[in-house]
Amino acid sequence: MKILLKIARAFALVSALMIAPAAAANNECGVASWYGPGFHGRLAASGERYDQNAMTAAHKSLPFGTIVNVTRLDTNETIRVRITDRGPFIRGRIIDLSRAAASALSMIGPGVAQVRISVVGSTANLPGCRNT
Repeated sequence: MKILLKIARAFALVSALMIAPAAAANNECGVASWYGPGFHGRLAASGERYDQNAMTAAHKSLPFGTIVNVTRLDTNETIRVRITDRGPFIRGRIIDLSRAAASALSMIGPGVAQVRISVVGSTANLPGCRNT
């Protein structure tokens, strides 16, 4: 099991290094979706375990630990999430939210929503935070 964790962390680090130059601008608009039960407890691309009840998200290129505000455009509701995974893998979507984050934006029923994401910071250099 330790070897699988090391491989997952190495893969996450290499992926982050390869994608980092193409990271999204500070603001991006598009479709958000959510993921939850089928992935709960599995390793995320960052090497940490995905918790559907945490305020986290998956993004294609933002570095792990990036903190973003996600604003649902039709209701103006805003939440804050931390990027811990890669995705979404469905064309036209810009972010996959955890179940908790989607619930906070009233997205569980519809499954998707138009959003704006804005980078507000990073936990990458904070004590006690994972640096992957």
